[in-house]
Amino acid sequence: MKNQLAGTGALLRLALRRDRVLMPVWVLVAALIPVSMPGSLGSVYATAAERAEIAASMNVNSSMRALYGPVFGDSLGALTAWRAGVYSAVLAAAMSLIIVVRHTREEEETGRQELLCAAMVGRRAPLTAALLAALVANVCVALLVAGGLAGQGAPGAVALGLAVAATGTFFACTAAIAAQLTESARAAKGTAAAVLGAAFVLKAAGDAGTGGGRSAPTWASPLGWVENVRAFAAERWWVLLLFVAAVAAQTGAAYVLAGRRDLGMSFLPSRPGPAEGRLGTAGALAWRLQRGSVLGWSAGFLIAGVVFGGMADGAADLVGANDRTREIIERMGGQGAQGGSGALTDAFLATMAGMFGMVAALYAVSSVLRLAGEESGQRAEPLLANAVGRLRWAGGHLAVAFGGSALILLLAGLGLGIGHGRETGAAIGATLAQLPAVWLIGALAALLHGVVPRYAAAAWAVAGGALALGWVGPALDLPQAVLNLSPFAHLPRLPGAQDLDAAPLLALTALAVALTAAGLGALRRRDMIA
Repeated sequence: MKNQLAGTGALLRLALRRDRVLMPVWVLVAALIPVSMPGSLGSVYATAAERAEIAASMNVNSSMRALYGPVFGDSLGALTAWRAGVYSAVLAAAMSLIIVVRHTREEEETGRQELLCAAMVGRRAPLTAALLAALVANVCVALLVAGGLAGQGAPGAVALGLAVAATGTFFACTAAIAAQLTESARAAKGTAAAVLGAAFVLKAAGDAGTGGGRSAPTWASPLGWVENVRAFAAERWWVLLLFVAAVAAQTGAAYVLAGRRDLGMSFLPSRPGPAEGRLGTAGALAWRLQRGSVLGWSAGFLIAGVVFGGMADGAADLVGANDRTREIIERMGGQGAQGGSGALTDAFLATMAGMFGMVAALYAVSSVLRLAGEESGQRAEPLLANAVGRLRWAGGHLAVAFGGSALILLLAGLGLGIGHGRETGAAIGATLAQLPAVWLIGALAALLHGVVPRYAAAAWAVAGGALALGWVGPALDLPQAVLNLSPFAHLPRLPGAQDLDAAPLLALTALAVALTAAGLGALRRRDMIA
């Protein structure tokens, strides 16, 4: 076994050096969200009575329980764990799966791993180094969370930090298994992300039920374990043992799989195409390459829309005469919360439409950057050596990216309408209104790929920043000038907006077109990646 791990230290140092920018950014974002929450909550709920009132209101409302989980205490620490614990854990999970896939399957796909393994590198050393790199990042998150919240109570701060880090480590191991099963880095990330999405839906469905955090679906999700640690509310330390057992089981499975396949191979290889090709255009090839991703995102958005649409009416039941809980709804992004239950329902649907838009931006970036993957994998060069121009090649992928964004948002709106049981047209309009901002972020990814392909991955930071600003920024009381850095802040909030101003929609769309054109122009002039 010692020979199998030869070179692990050198590979770990290489991974940390390569991620010297990416990793600190993820760590800081995942940790600062819960660390900054007590100050924000304390400014809104200054007294113990107000905190007890909001805790009781949230616990009797299925919509809020589905979004944030049950509240187990009324201290600032307990409210911080309720409001930010799971979302910080989701960020740690996303960070971890990206790190592991980047240093395993992506290295094999580009051929760099073969060069490294030609030296004195053990068979399981790359996987071990990738898992250790993810572990280092998660330990940093745990230390920052525990240190930043120690003033609210050391035991609770340590419990929350460990729960967030344990979730990240859990999904690092999930990504390690996905990297053995799938043939490409894209498929490995998609598989691990699908598991993360399923875990969130399970937790939301379980929390929305009468059992709250005690229901079976909640306990079936690792994100449900985060809330059941009950940080700052009589901590349940034994729940962390579930993470330990799951991490050990997944790590063992990943090691077994890694030892039973050849370098570059996978247990679920891509199916070969027909003996005679039927793809007549570059666009058809782009659809063939990305259709699995489009269909997966479409199904996920439709199901999530139905789930969240069914919770919409609960937003009105939450408020009643409680001004403080009314503020929570308004901070979530809705307008017109003073207009009664109908306005509150519209506010909740508008918030969900905005969330779908911000998540759809991640799909747009992923789809556009398929261009970079095809180019760096040297699959684009043979294609372009024939009678296929660069613009036709890139245009096919961009059509799938922008058209796919429209499709998944359409299905999200349809799901919201079906789940809500009425106003389907308004729900679809609300989600489609997010398209200009989604297209703008996708266009920025296209521009980066065309001008500076080496840094095209920076588009992920833009999409992630927009998601953080839109979803967590209002709760942190960030200045409006900061929130306006996200293109989503300039969109009309539908349904419920009294006057629909089309100017921001047209301006964002025009800017997206201009950035896309600039990116294509730069791609046409520069050398292809060797």
